[in-house]
Amino acid sequence: MNQNNNTFLLEERQPAREYKDRLFRMIFKEKGKFLELYNALNGTDYDNPDDLTVTTLENAIYMGMRNDVSYLLYDRLSLYEHQASINPNMPLRNLFYVADIYSTLTRDANLYGSKRIMLPEPHFVVFYNGIEKLQEQSILQLSDAFPQKSGKPKLNLEVLVLNINAGYNLELMEHCRTLREYMIYVDTVRTYAKEMSFPGAVDRAINECISKGILADFLSKNQAEVKKVSIYEYDEEKHIRQEREDAMEEGMMKGMTKGLQMGLQKGLHKGELLYMITQVLKKYSKGLSPEETADMLEEDLSLIQKIYSLKQSFPNLTAEELTDKLLSE
Repeated sequence: MNQNNNTFLLEERQPAREYKDRLFRMIFKEKGKFLELYNALNGTDYDNPDDLTVTTLENAIYMGMRNDVSYLLYDRLSLYEHQASINPNMPLRNLFYVADIYSTLTRDANLYGSKRIMLPEPHFVVFYNGIEKLQEQSILQLSDAFPQKSGKPKLNLEVLVLNINAGYNLELMEHCRTLREYMIYVDTVRTYAKEMSFPGAVDRAINECISKGILADFLSKNQAEVKKVSIYEYDEEKHIRQEREDAMEEGMMKGMTKGLQMGLQKGLHKGELLYMITQVLKKYSKGLSPEETADMLEEDLSLIQKIYSLKQSFPNLTAEELTDKLLSE
């Protein structure tokens, strides 16, 4: 652990590959911008960024994932994530994140002593700006992932999901200029991308926003990096969306057909697994590593590694045959 300048970095797990920053993270990892967003969310008026302690998992990649930004302010731990696609697994991901953060914060504490170790209260927020429709606010719960529940869950974690697209959460956008201008930039890129190449749309959006004073200082100082990150995000989102659409159609059709023979519930389960395996095999055929595939598909790394291993052992099996084999083990 490296602790200096109010910063906690987890260094034990080394990333398997270089992870590119996201635009949201580039902007809000700056303490002043994070504090502005924090105040807008919580109705507070803190004005000293130095009161924040960085708890972002900079060098620790868990199961192919890295959290965007997290800070400790007095006794409150805030983990903020950006998502451009709907992801019901954010509670599980945040469970991994906060466990690592707590592990670091209590590294020197006596876990076997008689004195209670006090922990900062965690708050989890996802900022969604994808093109799929989503309600203004929603709550994702870890307990929703439990197939069977017996009364009140003994372990739960709630994530607040906020839609920050135009027309949503207007009060929040009004009180956080940086978040509002971030979305103006995103929407400007999307508008121009309909009439020109995406790199051209990014260039035009950057220049227009700078001229209008929208994220002007940030865009002026980071123009080349913003362009690179914007194009990377677009390519990744487009790729994932196309892969999901193609694989969903193939996987669900086969799964539903099988479901008619074996029962609807079992067929749907197989269809979901077949959908994922179809995506994994496409990445496998392109030479991507299991870690890269897990990152792009936002799936469990151990499961991806298992699929890779089966494919290497049985190279001639189809996606459906691999699905059957995986289900039989």
